[in-house]
Amino acid sequence: MTIMQKHVLSKSTFIRGMQCEKSLYLNKHARNLRDEISPEQMAVFSQGTNVGELAQGLFPGGVDCTPESYYNFQESVERTLAEIAKGTKVIYEAAFQFNGVLAALDILVMEDDGWHAYEVKSSTKVSETYEMDATIQYYAITNSGIDLKDISIVHINNQYTKNGPLDIQELFTIESVYDRVQELIVGIPNQVARFKKVLLADKAPSMDISERCNKPYSCDFAGHCWKHIPEYSIFNIARLRQPKKFDLYNQGIVNVEDVPDDYPLNDNQWMQVQCTRSQESFIDQKAIRGFVNDLVYPIYHLDFETFATAVPVFDGSRPYQQLVFQYSLHIEHQNGDLEHREYLAEADGTDPRIAFIDRMIEDCGTSGSVLVYNRGFESGKIEDLIEFSPKHTLALQGIIDRIVDLMVPFRERWYYTPEMQGSYSIKKVLPALVPELSYDNLDIKGGGVASSTFSQMIQGTFEGDVEETRKHLLAYCKMDTLAMVEILKKLSL
Repeated sequence: MTIMQKHVLSKSTFIRGMQCEKSLYLNKHARNLRDEISPEQMAVFSQGTNVGELAQGLFPGGVDCTPESYYNFQESVERTLAEIAKGTKVIYEAAFQFNGVLAALDILVMEDDGWHAYEVKSSTKVSETYEMDATIQYYAITNSGIDLKDISIVHINNQYTKNGPLDIQELFTIESVYDRVQELIVGIPNQVARFKKVLLADKAPSMDISERCNKPYSCDFAGHCWKHIPEYSIFNIARLRQPKKFDLYNQGIVNVEDVPDDYPLNDNQWMQVQCTRSQESFIDQKAIRGFVNDLVYPIYHLDFETFATAVPVFDGSRPYQQLVFQYSLHIEHQNGDLEHREYLAEADGTDPRIAFIDRMIEDCGTSGSVLVYNRGFESGKIEDLIEFSPKHTLALQGIIDRIVDLMVPFRERWYYTPEMQGSYSIKKVLPALVPELSYDNLDIKGGGVASSTFSQMIQGTFEGDVEETRKHLLAYCKMDTLAMVEILKKLSL
């Protein structure tokens, strides 16, 4: 039996090469330079795997050709060809190799007119990258002797609302990309040859950072390639578009204070530059005084945590819909008294929104300003709750009507310090105004980790200590609203 030579390119490395040839080279020869994978990224990868397995139900009864070892796809290639020869009609994880290019296809189906290929994506639409992904698959499959009649992307239908048992026919949308693949396929042989040449070179291509570093994906070698860029640089100028940032960079300008005086920036951006140069703060006392004086006691400092799944878990929810599962509430009375209330749903299969609504309505009272950090988020989530539970419309709308956004003074640059480094995120505003209060000692330090953690808990895939983790979730959310209390104190001064 002939042992198949290991592939040089896979569809994932091909796509990597399309984004950046330097990244392609480093991924092969210097993987130790890759950035550490975050828990949030791991959750995304896991979700993609789960969606792929679920989509197999669209074409039941197939044979799975997944290799026993991730590093032995040649075994999968041989098994795929054997199953085709046997007359198998549906194959999962079908693998093909041609000219050193490996393509593992999610689902291969023999239909009435011949073979159809289906690649599953956990996103809600077909992107240009997915079209190129399908093209490299088509290249490997058809050159392996398989006459493909069609190739499609299977993706999530974000208009689907779960009611009762999950309906995968409604959950997924199948979209043919055959015509687009025929347009792209002509360039594949040259691209394959070029990427092979890159991989055989003695050193990585000399490529500077550019917009490609984040298009279409955030590169996992950013920590290596961007190490010459300081933590605070022109790339932190607020609301400055990427082309302008790289225009400055290509002129040799990295430090904010070095931006030329005649460079086209808006007023807020120039304020940031000038404050960086002078290391002095800008404070519009009149605007801030007006903001603070408009607040009505008691002030309810409110923050939500949400989670989202590609596959809706609860009735009345859609794919990727952000569902509330936790809030923290610091109630500040006019006499200076401060009380704290909170809610964290149980991960017991019960829809977290049901108890969340009742508790929040009770805790938020009927009068007094409801202070949030980013009004659009909290207001949007409460509007979703109204849609979910119309009987609570009056009470929930009453909360929305009382919402005041603590972000406004910082977004509008009424209060700006050099320490904010161009950002009005609470994670930058807090250390700038209240350095003695910090997230650093918390086990959960960010909303993304909180979200992915609870998502795993609700889906039964969490492997940690549930009770201990609940304490960490409560501590993180409590810090968010305590931060708001302390920031408001600084503004009031």
